[in-house]
Amino acid sequence: MVNLCVFASGNGSNFEAIANGQYRNINVKLLVCDNPNAYVIKRASKFNIPCLIVNMKDFSSKKAYEEYILSHLLEYKIDYICLAGYMKIISNVLLKAYENKIINIHPSLLPSFKGAHGILDAYNYGVKVFGVTVHYVDNGVDTGKIIDQEAFHIDDETLEEVEEKIHDIEHKLYVKVIKKLWEV
Repeated sequence: MVNLCVFASGNGSNFEAIANGQYRNINVKLLVCDNPNAYVIKRASKFNIPCLIVNMKDFSSKKAYEEYILSHLLEYKIDYICLAGYMKIISNVLLKAYENKIINIHPSLLPSFKGAHGILDAYNYGVKVFGVTVHYVDNGVDTGKIIDQEAFHIDDETLEEVEEKIHDIEHKLYVKVIKKLWEV
């Protein structure tokens, strides 16, 4: 059995898609959340998935924060990590412990429109081809090796319509990549 941990900070629709994935040998074993008011916590409860709620302000350093998380990942025997709307940059503590075992989903066709506002930045730029990228996490921001992407063309859709399409693609693409990488 492969044990998976999802890191999230907000609504958690990607977390729910991952938790709903029909896997043969993958167990979503833990949610790590840095926002005690995030809706994703309710989603985890619905699936009976334990949630580790951690606030970086409660720690003396980012290193101490990640060491605390790492101790729980080891306790739960976590094999891989999926970032799903986790709004913190992962540093060397977790990157070294889970080298090439952390993936992220990003709402643009990387390497374009990196960072927290990928959809809005692309929309404001006027692109006609949007998409979603799943990539390995490295020490940059959305710079890791690309695993898979899915694109779509727009004409005169609103920002809200583009966001909805991106979320639909994210939910399917993330589960597809998880199965491809870790299901045996």
